[in-house]
Amino acid sequence: MLLQPALAKQDDRNQPIHVVHADSFDGYNQPNTISTFTGAVLITQGTMKLTGQVAKIYTAKEDTSVDHIIVTGTPQKRPHIEQIDDSGNLMTGDADQLYYDNVNGIAILTGNANVHQQNKGDAHGAKLTYNTQTSYMVGESSSSGQVTMTFLPKQKPLPPPKHGAPASTPATNAPAKPASSSSTKAPAPASSAPSKG
Repeated sequence: MLLQPALAKQDDRNQPIHVVHADSFDGYNQPNTISTFTGAVLITQGTMKLTGQVAKIYTAKEDTSVDHIIVTGTPQKRPHIEQIDDSGNLMTGDADQLYYDNVNGIAILTGNANVHQQNKGDAHGAKLTYNTQTSYMVGESSSSGQVTMTFLPKQKPLPPPKHGAPASTPATNAPAKPASSSSTKAPAPASSAPSKG
């Protein structure tokens, strides 16, 4: 089981689903039907994007809202999902088949699946289930593979320069000799200052 706590884009599921591009279309917009889009398919919903060679959109039984989408592709052009979370980080995922449950906001990536979360890490497995609302993720292995995950370290700020000197201090060491010669003249007025007091 893999957990990646983060805030996914909360309002994406409230946005309409657009089939932005497909080479061909077969179906009609009725309750409890399947519409098939073929050829360089691009589907968007808010910040979420689904791409693949074939996309089947299943409508709900009671109306024409989208219940779920199944995206397939080719070995050269596998199904792909991406989404920007509320923190501005990009999530991307690829697999042999992509099942998107529009009712619950769940993406199921099956077949050599991988998910990358910007500034967080990567997950690989035979099947990855990703909640687009919460970024909660579950990974499953197959008989021929395993689940792997990479967690990225927290980026630490660079330490401040020593003694307030800029980072380019070594480059300024060359003209230090003229500065030291002028500094030998500086103590003379300084020594005259106490004599006046």
